[in-house]
Amino acid sequence: MDIIEKNIDSLISLCKQHKVKELYVFGSILTSGFNKDSDIDLLVKFDKVDILEYADNYFDFKEKLEKLFGREIDLLENQAIKNPVFRKIIDRDKKIVYDRETA
Repeated sequence: MDIIEKNIDSLISLCKQHKVKELYVFGSILTSGFNKDSDIDLLVKFDKVDILEYADNYFDFKEKLEKLFGREIDLLENQAIKNPVFRKIIDRDKKIVYDRETA
């Protein structure tokens, strides 16, 4: 989580620019197994975005996150998770890093 905490101000700015309601980390970043070669797993909840703007907003956000952290980002959109087992694992382990209501 150090990599998130060291870049929190820039991360908050990106979230505001890209209409993010909530952003969570999950996966290896929350374990001792996280290393310089690990990707960062993120779960995002966006505001309602016009369908014509959605893809541009999503991919621009992902690209800017990869530049910020200097590594691959797995960016999952909350509504896209359909597998109930995977959903349960993510919900159990995720940690919030941005919430528009409290930022």
